[in-house]
Amino acid sequence: MKLYNSVGPNPHVVRMFMAERGISVPLEEIDIMGGANRQEPYLSVNPAGQMPALVLDDGSLLTEITAICEYLDETQPGKSLIGATPEERAQTRRWTRWVDLNIIEPLTAGFRYAEGLPMFKDRMRCLPEAADGLKAIAQDKLAFLDLQLESREWVAGDKFTLADVMLFAFLAFGEQVGQPLNRDLKNVAKWYDKMAARESVVA
Repeated sequence: MKLYNSVGPNPHVVRMFMAERGISVPLEEIDIMGGANRQEPYLSVNPAGQMPALVLDDGSLLTEITAICEYLDETQPGKSLIGATPEERAQTRRWTRWVDLNIIEPLTAGFRYAEGLPMFKDRMRCLPEAADGLKAIAQDKLAFLDLQLESREWVAGDKFTLADVMLFAFLAFGEQVGQPLNRDLKNVAKWYDKMAARESVVA
C-alpha cells in the first residue's frame, strides 16, 4: 500500500488514525500548495484531485478519509477504533458522520471562502458571501456537542474512536486559520486539551 499525503487536515486524520492504530505505510508527498494534486501525474492516481489517497497492493484506489480509516481498521491487526460490535460500530459511524456534516463541512468551507480564497478560487466554486454564516454554523454545532460531552468522555461515547480523531484534526486546523476554539465551551475545551496531549497528533 501507499498513502499519497500532503499538508492539511484530511491527510492529518489518516496519519493520526494510523499512529493510534500502530499502522505504517509508505507515504508519497504531494504539493497541494503548488497545485500538484490538480495536475498529472497525481490525477492519474486520483482523478478527483483530492487528498489523501490510498493505493492498495493490487493497484485499486481508496479515497475519502472515513473509508480509508475503516479499511485500515478492518485489515490491520490491533484494537479497532471503529468498534468491536455492530452497536459500537454504528455509534462510531453515527458520530463521525455527525461531526463531518455539522462541524467539519461548515468549518472548512468557511475557510475556503474566506482566508483560503486566494488558494481555492481558481480550483472550485467559492461563495465568499457564505463564509461568515458557515463559520457560525460550526460554532453552533460545537455548542451542541459541548452539552453532549457533559455526560461522556469521548465524542461517540465512553471509548476513543475515529470520531475523536476526525474532530480534533479539523479543530486543530481551525486554530491555525482564524477559527479558534471557543474556550467558553468548557467540555469541548477539556476534550480538546486531552486530545492535544496524545502522541499521535504529531503524525
